[in-house]
Amino acid sequence: MMSPGLPMFHRRNVAALIPAYFEADHIGDVVRRTRLQVDRVLVVDDGSADETAAVARAAGAEVVRHEANQGKGTALKTGLRILGERPGVEFILMLDGDGQHLPEEIPAFLEAASRSEARCLVGSRMKDLAGMPWLRRITNLSMSAYISAVCGQAVADTQCGFRMVHRDWVGALVDCPSRQFEFETEMLVTLSRLGCKIDSLPVSTVYGTEKSKIQSVHDTIRFIKLMWRLQRARPERD
Repeated sequence: MMSPGLPMFHRRNVAALIPAYFEADHIGDVVRRTRLQVDRVLVVDDGSADETAAVARAAGAEVVRHEANQGKGTALKTGLRILGERPGVEFILMLDGDGQHLPEEIPAFLEAASRSEARCLVGSRMKDLAGMPWLRRITNLSMSAYISAVCGQAVADTQCGFRMVHRDWVGALVDCPSRQFEFETEMLVTLSRLGCKIDSLPVSTVYGTEKSKIQSVHDTIRFIKLMWRLQRARPERD
């Protein structure tokens, strides 16, 4: 049941943002399925040397391309900046281009936004752990607990990139300095510290032929540096 007085969100006022890097094998299918759910789909090709951009465009997406690889965070910020300026776009929904997120679950985000005062919604795979590798399961659970404590509000799965944010908060996000995967964590902490309510909703765990682009050593170091920077910038409490 929708909460009285809250706006409705639907396929015409929610735009999808898909960052992609060497995803020619998957991006066409992801775009086609996403276009069945929302009217606007933007793919940011982050310097791929394959046919990612061409395949995405042929599938019906608007495509913006970085000439060189700049990182997932930068690709997301490029897309947020563009879609945040588009008339009629109220929410921007982010999903990966490798097929790990099911576009068919987008309506659940639209319904959640329409019945909640939260202006950031994050998918949670924590109720569907059977298909998740055990090491990733432990990492996600521990990281989510830690980052939730830093945020000051519970986020069930802080590592899930399937998420949606209202355009009112885009300006703060595009100013975040993170460029790589750690941007998704900085997004949650930044929004929380600015007073944005974050809600979680269950999504499926999907693992197929895609290969993770996370570089364990380098990205761990980036995450540690990010948390050190965020802890130093923590607002003082009265």
